[in-house]
Amino acid sequence: MAGVSSGDSPRIPFHLPSVDAADEAAVLEVLRSGWLTSAGRAAELERRCAELSGVAHGVATNSCTAALHLALVALGVGPGADAGAGGCAGGGADADAADEVVLSPITFASAANVVLHCGATPVFCDVQPDTLNMDPDALAAALTERTRAVIAVHFAGHPAEMDRIRAVCDPLDVPVIEDAAHAIGARHKGRPVGSLGRVAAYSFYATKNITSGEGGMLVTDDAALAERAKLLSLHGMTRDAWKRYSDAGYRHWDIVAPGFKYNLSDMQAALALSQLDKLAAFNAERRRLVELYDRLLADVSNLEPLLRRADVESAYHLYVVRVRAGAPLDRDGLMAALTAAGIGVGVHFRPVHLHPYYREALGFRPGMCPVAEATGERVLSLPLFPGMRDADVERVAEACRTALA
Repeated sequence: MAGVSSGDSPRIPFHLPSVDAADEAAVLEVLRSGWLTSAGRAAELERRCAELSGVAHGVATNSCTAALHLALVALGVGPGADAGAGGCAGGGADADAADEVVLSPITFASAANVVLHCGATPVFCDVQPDTLNMDPDALAAALTERTRAVIAVHFAGHPAEMDRIRAVCDPLDVPVIEDAAHAIGARHKGRPVGSLGRVAAYSFYATKNITSGEGGMLVTDDAALAERAKLLSLHGMTRDAWKRYSDAGYRHWDIVAPGFKYNLSDMQAALALSQLDKLAAFNAERRRLVELYDRLLADVSNLEPLLRRADVESAYHLYVVRVRAGAPLDRDGLMAALTAAGIGVGVHFRPVHLHPYYREALGFRPGMCPVAEATGERVLSLPLFPGMRDADVERVAEACRTALA
């Protein structure tokens, strides 16, 4: 167990990646191959992630943020027909004309940032109090004639109520993007995450269920969307380097769109592929540790874990608890107590719309999403990762119990 000491006990980190000899060998093979950037491993990862998701197409990217951005651009989300040349909403585009994208404020800020990068306007709708996923009723109230997409977050690995979300969006022909950064391998009513909307985005960041250090994936059944996203992921070039410099000899290429530098290298893809082989085992171990937390914290009345619905199979990415109102310590006090006890913690998340930029530049204010705002002051994520020992979970639970006694 890596980390610093607290008294006689080693520090329990919030997260520790599970990397083994097979992972190391996969990366070393690429390093020795003479070809390090996007090529066969990236293509294989695309195929396997699409297969895992029950869809036809994958586009490997250097982050989940990139995958979300590509999804929006490929769907045509932008500053709106009457908004002129573009720019960020609140920073160049006409907010009264810009396309709108509805999303939950309980997410990492990148999901809202990419909306702004498209010149569109983020619209935040509230969350369900039990799962912190998007509230379909709040979504219905947030849609307008300018809504061009919805980003539904599968928070903490627990799939959102996609059937209800689709029931709101489909009659209006509003595409739903799954932000599945937390949820690779999860299922909703028997269907895999990644197949529940028009397009989905995964993360392979260092703290995710499988990792390539940095990395992401767009998956979709929409062939035209996948083709557009693939083109845009590498400068808008008609041929990537692997095709330009193959054994067939050099081939000319053209720029047919102003794309981005969002491709995933074969070094990263090799690590992700090796990790993907262990995804089922990783998620099963996460589930076991979550169930142990549930048992150990059942009598800590001042902590409230999130609900897990019976009709979903979670990816168990985070173990999130809320400190109840009236507890001896508030959330930040509990964080300080756990940190002093040598236990790493996280906060997922402070509502995006209350961050300074969104309030000062875009005019968002408290009171717009009351459930999310109340949650953002009380929510805390406890350590959870494969390789965590039962004794570590017991120590975390006891530290919570002692602090909140």
